[in-house]
Amino acid sequence: MKVSFDATGEVVVVTGGARGIGAALASAVVARSGTAVVFDITPPADQRVEYVEVDVSDREGVFKAVGAVVERHGRIDGLVAGAAVQPRAAVLTMDPADWTHTLKVNLDGVVWACQAVVPHMVDRRSGSVVVFTSGLAATGFPHAAAYASSKAALTAFARTLAAEVAEHRVRVNIVAPGVIDTDQFRTANAGADLAHWRDTTGIGDPEDVVGPLLFLLSDAAAMTGSQLTRERAFARLTDLTE
Repeated sequence: MKVSFDATGEVVVVTGGARGIGAALASAVVARSGTAVVFDITPPADQRVEYVEVDVSDREGVFKAVGAVVERHGRIDGLVAGAAVQPRAAVLTMDPADWTHTLKVNLDGVVWACQAVVPHMVDRRSGSVVVFTSGLAATGFPHAAAYASSKAALTAFARTLAAEVAEHRVRVNIVAPGVIDTDQFRTANAGADLAHWRDTTGIGDPEDVVGPLLFLLSDAAAMTGSQLTRERAFARLTDLTE
């Protein structure tokens, strides 16, 4: 069975969309005749993608950027909140500044994006929000306390938001993409850690996550407050959407 997603007329905001999974998704939206607007601190390589320089931890900046998108396009159909940082440090010696910065980007950044975007979706009684968690949120991992904690908090936040806006026909879902080969992942998991992930869960590509994201953004995903998780045998849903 072949599945295709038509994004004609759709406007999707992707935070942290300059690289990795977000970049792959933004390109896929444009390839399907939609508009992808990337919020990031560096520009994306794909020149077809609209870019707004935004630090997602800056609430005022996020609201200003969202307002500009709505003024320019008249709507936002999807929000994929993917901006994140992943510092590594032992709990007992962790720099308090790194802890605070991680929560500001990974958690506060999602909250601010949702506060800015979701009211427009509520007014239109239509929209889809996707946030990212991690398997580390449930298991923990040495030297990943800040990252894992932020992702655990995001799971609770997303499910709470889903319950609050369901009556307005706005969906909020969660993706745990698993171990994906991105620049950030390689920086945070050099040496023995890289070998560990390769030999256990396996390492996927950003494109592996595009299919599930397109599904959750589409009207076919009649679900909210749910979580999609990549296991070892996670299907390459991008193969089904070409």
